[in-house]
Amino acid sequence: MMLALAILAIVVMGSCLQRVSGMGLGLVGGPLATLLLGPVEGIMVVNVLAFINAILTTYTARQDVDWKKFSLIAPVMVLGSVPAALLITKIDTATLLIIVGGALLIALGVVSFGRKFVPPLNGKGPAISAGIIGGFTNTLAGVAGPVVTVYAQAAKWPQHVYVATLQPIFLVGGLVSVVAKLSVGAGGFEHVTWLIWPAGILGMFIGLFLGSKIAHRVPREKARILSLSVAGLGALSALIRGIITL
Repeated sequence: MMLALAILAIVVMGSCLQRVSGMGLGLVGGPLATLLLGPVEGIMVVNVLAFINAILTTYTARQDVDWKKFSLIAPVMVLGSVPAALLITKIDTATLLIIVGGALLIALGVVSFGRKFVPPLNGKGPAISAGIIGGFTNTLAGVAGPVVTVYAQAAKWPQHVYVATLQPIFLVGGLVSVVAKLSVGAGGFEHVTWLIWPAGILGMFIGLFLGSKIAHRVPREKARILSLSVAGLGALSALIRGIITL
């Protein structure tokens, strides 16, 4: 029950931030779920919840989605997901915690400090590359947002298009990641208590409701900084836990 309540709180925070700033559930949920459930089951739970959350947020933001941009990025995510799923089957839990924590910290660093150093990008090649890399990081660490964010910044996406188009990309990313890991035997849900699912879904509805109420009142930059700060602490904790375990 305490675990379910913790997941409820994490998902409420992540879903609310995602509704306000475009990212949040994977960034916040990935590191914290890894600490609570382990690096494999934790990320798989986040992938499933991100998939469900993306269905809801895609519907609410459907008028601003750029489906042409989506069609370049989302279909190729499987090309990155499969290698990540295979990698998970080859390494132990401590090493995986270190890789997940390190990958999250790098991704967060890029989003926080690296976007302004990325040169302008045009054409299909960078979009496809972002999809492949995003599929890899989403399967491994539960986050595709940082990779797509860096590309969207370099490609000069309008803010409202960026926030909306991220959502169906997350939808595909979550589905592809779970299917890839189940297909190669890289994880499962056998050790995940059933209470996680109703808690996560309830948390989504609460988070989306709160997010819709405050989306126009909270500056996106402040919401983004908050989500990155929470995610950074979680990722650092996962990294330290992995090092101690190793």
